[in-house]
Amino acid sequence: MTTTDLLNGAPNALQDAAKNHLWMYFTRHGNFANHDVPMIVRGEGCYVYTDKGKKIIDGLAGLFTVQIGHGRTELGDAAKKQSDKLAFFPLWSYAHPMAAALAERLAHLAPGDLNKVFFTSGGGEAVETAWKLIKNYYKLIGKPTKHKIISRALSYHGTSQGALSITGIPFAKIPFEPLVPGGHKVPNTNFYRAPQHVNHDEKEFGIWAADQIEQAILLEGPDSVAAVFLEPVQNSGGCFPPPPGYLDRVREICTRHDVLFVADETITAFGRIGETFAINRFGVQPDIIICAKGLTSGYAPMGAMIASDRLFEPFSTGTSMFAHGSTFGGHPVAAAVAMKNLDIMQDEKINEHVREKEGIFRQTLEKLYNIPIVGNIRGEGFFYGIELVKDQKTRESFTPQESERILRGFISNELFESGIYCRTDDRGDPVVQLAPALIADEKQFGEIEVILRNVLSKANSMI
Repeated sequence: MTTTDLLNGAPNALQDAAKNHLWMYFTRHGNFANHDVPMIVRGEGCYVYTDKGKKIIDGLAGLFTVQIGHGRTELGDAAKKQSDKLAFFPLWSYAHPMAAALAERLAHLAPGDLNKVFFTSGGGEAVETAWKLIKNYYKLIGKPTKHKIISRALSYHGTSQGALSITGIPFAKIPFEPLVPGGHKVPNTNFYRAPQHVNHDEKEFGIWAADQIEQAILLEGPDSVAAVFLEPVQNSGGCFPPPPGYLDRVREICTRHDVLFVADETITAFGRIGETFAINRFGVQPDIIICAKGLTSGYAPMGAMIASDRLFEPFSTGTSMFAHGSTFGGHPVAAAVAMKNLDIMQDEKINEHVREKEGIFRQTLEKLYNIPIVGNIRGEGFFYGIELVKDQKTRESFTPQESERILRGFISNELFESGIYCRTDDRGDPVVQLAPALIADEKQFGEIEVILRNVLSKANSMI
């Protein structure tokens, strides 16, 4: 069957193709035994459309990715122009103009001496790259025992064996164990669920949480710990911002013990928090930045590890080589799309727009506090989580059975049927996550609030 036959054939042809042959990510395929697979056929601005013509607010920007909105033909034009000139060539001892130009641009945008850009196909691959670089670097400078990684509970850093070891979500890891050894976990920065002795003051909680990193380093031995990986605003668990003083303290601890500080900005970079790199908003200098997703606004797959001059230095002379790479890293077409995407974000002042509108977005979502099921609303920029509870006063959460029945069994599908695509997540406590395109404004905020109010009010009656 040709592409034309499949796409223009019988009404059920694509449904049959999806059910019979498409293996989707993190998907319970049993859900579609008696139901259609949702089929998204086009996008425009902050909205996507199903094959049945239904208009849906893209409340997650695809997957925290489509920063400048759907349907931007300028990015397709940039891809075609580059494809006509040079569609592919690998970065294996050769360069091409788009990769060189994009590397220079990212180096100028990154803070401090983060001047060396290693391209990948996505964020998880960039995390894997960073860990390999870190191990290699310490061996080359005479500290071969430093290889362990500290990361946070419920954190998500990717699905490859190394990145999964850094990830802090038990259910995502257990089926694939044993993983790469060396990953160790510390508490995250969910102030809503802070231990009782530090739940009265956010700054005190932040210092306590940072100090748990130092305790982990000391327990494992500083001579064995190589790096701390963390997201400036943690995604999994429901958008945990860094408490005041937390990131500064982490930086101090890392410096004191010769441990590298890696900012995983797969989600938070390129405007999601109102800065090109979120770490800049918090005024802290990492040793490595991981980025992906918003680099191309999702119009082509691309990620990057941006490393300090210090980490590149052992590879800069003689015969030393970082023996790592991938076929599609720094792809010419993806790099051209990234360059055009960054042009648009600059010309349309996307970061400024997020900073201008983030307060309105927060205030609009906070109207939902009068629904008893809404326990906590948290986040930064255009990146928010709404934690759901059985009791606002006691903060009692759902049981696993209640989460299955209410969050997965009702809220997830009902939100989509009501006209919004977003994430319902129970990898920690049950949350609804929102991250609309960065061009969204009061119109979309209001639509999101109305839909959430209706669905969460219904869910409240199910407790």
